[in-house]
Amino acid sequence: MAWRHNRWVKRWIVTILVWAVPVTIVAVHEIREEMSYNIVDRDRALTTWEFTDGQRAAGAPARCHGSPDEARAAGCPADVLAANAPRHQAAIDEYVLRRETLVSYLWHAFVGYWVVPAAFLFALGLVIAGIRRALRRPPIPKSPAHH
Repeated sequence: MAWRHNRWVKRWIVTILVWAVPVTIVAVHEIREEMSYNIVDRDRALTTWEFTDGQRAAGAPARCHGSPDEARAAGCPADVLAANAPRHQAAIDEYVLRRETLVSYLWHAFVGYWVVPAAFLFALGLVIAGIRRALRRPPIPKSPAHH
């Protein structure tokens, strides 16, 4: 293969692989930070309960705490679970939307910060190689009279 003997292509490959390291570090940091925030926000919403005055009087706050599954296991009344279910589902939906948005953001960042620069450097290298080849002087033919 011709690319194995081309120093420029080898340098380009090394450059884009080295450039992948900081891009990966930033992406991993962003994922960890954003997802930890999203998980805390989701868990806070799932463990927050709203009660009517009648439910408070019946002692529902003592049995309805934690996540919906924990509250169900602790004997939380079905009407309290049903009343809070839309809020809890909205929190789960919001978490899923945030996760999908983060994936989309990271894909665009990957393309913008790694693929586009790699393609630009490759195209620039091809242009420079083409110019160098065009400017290369043809070999001077040896005349048979000088022998």
